[in-house]
Amino acid sequence: MASNILSYEGCNFFRQRLILAILSGRPVKIRQIRSRDDNPGLREFEASLIRLLDKVTNGTRIEINETGTTLYFQPGLLYGGQVEHDCCPERSIGYYLEVLIALAPFMKNSLKATLKGVTNDQQDPSVDALKATSIPLMKMFGIDGEGLDLKILKRGMPPGGGGEVIFTSPVRRSLKPVQFTDPGKIKRIRGVAYSVRVSPQIANRMVDSARSILNKFIPDIYIYTDHMKGANSGKSPGFGLTLVAETTNGSFLSAEMASSPQGQGSPILPEDLGKNCAKILLEEIYRGGCVDSINQSLALLYMTLGQQDVSKVLLGPLSPYSIEFLRHLRSFFQVMFKIETQQPEEERKGGEKVLMTCVGTGFTNLSKTIK
Repeated sequence: MASNILSYEGCNFFRQRLILAILSGRPVKIRQIRSRDDNPGLREFEASLIRLLDKVTNGTRIEINETGTTLYFQPGLLYGGQVEHDCCPERSIGYYLEVLIALAPFMKNSLKATLKGVTNDQQDPSVDALKATSIPLMKMFGIDGEGLDLKILKRGMPPGGGGEVIFTSPVRRSLKPVQFTDPGKIKRIRGVAYSVRVSPQIANRMVDSARSILNKFIPDIYIYTDHMKGANSGKSPGFGLTLVAETTNGSFLSAEMASSPQGQGSPILPEDLGKNCAKILLEEIYRGGCVDSINQSLALLYMTLGQQDVSKVLLGPLSPYSIEFLRHLRSFFQVMFKIETQQPEEERKGGEKVLMTCVGTGFTNLSKTIK
């Protein structure tokens, strides 16, 4: 067994390594985690993630040395079921949710996870963006049915948090291969402008300023305002905007911005936030592809784990995170992607695209009981 262990150094791409370790069943050893830092070792949010993974698996062995700079992770079986977890408020729920979305279809029992913490921050994808883009992507790979849902019960802004979401997902024996090479044209833009513990007017101001830019391109724009009150508004004030463009072929591209946490960073006007967020969305549409930047690695993972058949997906320029993910997929699953760059035929078609092709490993969920 010992030769099977994959060794890494440093704290980067921590989640990728743990996700792939669990799915491939290969143990991982990560050394020198922030060993030169004044405060060495695993951070609280990483420890919280390890605890969450321990809850959704059965028989996982975790060893951490005294300084927290070395982690040995021997994955158990993905068990699933009902899980409750208080996420560390240093990172938003999205940080944890991205891991669960990657693992959920391969569990023994369908997952119902209640996560508490920060729902929207400036660092990780928000629960709104994941709901609008990752869930449709899961459906495309055949993970659908009424069991697939992400409900936002309470919002929580940093630093206090206090938000709550419920993510439910069915299990699948295998994923279907996809051919998704033409994103189509943008047909509508939807969004959510949320505000908690601030004047409800702020949401309307963000909506108006975002529309002032987007209305020039497309008439079908609807941005909901979501002003949660009382216990559902978490512990800290804040506001933000999530925009999603949907294409004629069912591709979803998202952009988002959130206000600075209370007492940190420079304050931003709702008008500026709305305008900047609209510009980020236009940038994301320009980058294009059938999957937006935050879901590139999820699409690559599902392609790798599909049936032994060819999957093709057109992506915008690869993010550094996705590039590292491709390297990890090669070491855990021995899968190589064929990567072809495509220049847009016309200038209007946006930036350079990458056509990713691979043959799935034929990964089957052996722990899914046959009913």
